[in-house]
Amino acid sequence: MQHRPLGRTGIHVSPLALGAMMFSSFGNGDQTQVDRMVGRALDAGITVVDTADAYGESEEMLGRALRGRRDEVVLATKFGRPMGEDPNRGGASRRWIMTAVEDSLRRLGTDHLDLFQLHRPDPATDIEETLSALTDLVRSGKVRAIGTSDMPASDMVEAHWVAERRGLERFRTEQPHYSLLDRGIEREMLPVAQRQGMGTLIWSPLASGMLTGRVRRGVESDLRRTSLFAALRDERRIDAVEELLTLAEGAGLSLTHMAIAFVIAHPGVTSAIIGPRTPEQLEDLLAAAEVTLTDDVLDRIDEIVPPGTGVGRMDQEYSTPPVLDARLRRRPLEQRAAA
Repeated sequence: MQHRPLGRTGIHVSPLALGAMMFSSFGNGDQTQVDRMVGRALDAGITVVDTADAYGESEEMLGRALRGRRDEVVLATKFGRPMGEDPNRGGASRRWIMTAVEDSLRRLGTDHLDLFQLHRPDPATDIEETLSALTDLVRSGKVRAIGTSDMPASDMVEAHWVAERRGLERFRTEQPHYSLLDRGIEREMLPVAQRQGMGTLIWSPLASGMLTGRVRRGVESDLRRTSLFAALRDERRIDAVEELLTLAEGAGLSLTHMAIAFVIAHPGVTSAIIGPRTPEQLEDLLAAAEVTLTDDVLDRIDEIVPPGTGVGRMDQEYSTPPVLDARLRRRPLEQRAAA
């Protein structure tokens, strides 16, 4: 695999990243198979591995699988999701960040993280508080670079402005979702990331499994029947999948390979995170790195799902919280009456 620069960090990574969310009891809890998958991914040229503290036993299992090969990978993890009922065990406060990093280092069996990412924006915490704590971790050597996941473009610009004004570390990467069915980040997020010199690690390039070919119109599927995600039952998305399947077959490709090749073809994308559950799935996903889509195929994709748009919406997609306090949405009655 040809390596790509991870934004302006000076770090270079492979166009495919190994996602470790499935390395757990809710995915594949077999340590022997996890060891095998991690070793195979590294041997195939993958140089970046991504996990999170909220992914069950993932960090522990990944740490064991990387023994003896830790220095071969850019090791990325995430913090911020709730880690219990205590409201202080989550979010982006200095209090939690300092605890979360030590917990992740211990579980992963390492003394430093190459990339430490805020899993989701935390509107309850001032961004300067978050950046100040993360800056201390970078300066201490426990973290090499910091990043975000699913951060809106406007919040990203604000964070960069605060970092510049306060002399703090900047977010160097963003981890958004992007797929053949979900192209909204082409409008603002990817252009902003490119202008700011940020690397991007794409999660769910297969749209929660919809782009594996297992979700078809009129075909029974365990993925559709048992999944908690309503998007897998969205008829609009299924219609688009049928068109994309026809296109992939006509191009002599599997839908999975076309979907991953589409994501890593964008100049604003650094790596696409693949999340295999079994060694067999990993082998199939690795082959996508060898696929190059022609302009004719890309043009037809644009016709099915136009640039900057999406079909339906992924359940896991982050949305800026609505303003529920009516006092913040309505002028006082006397001002409304005067108007």
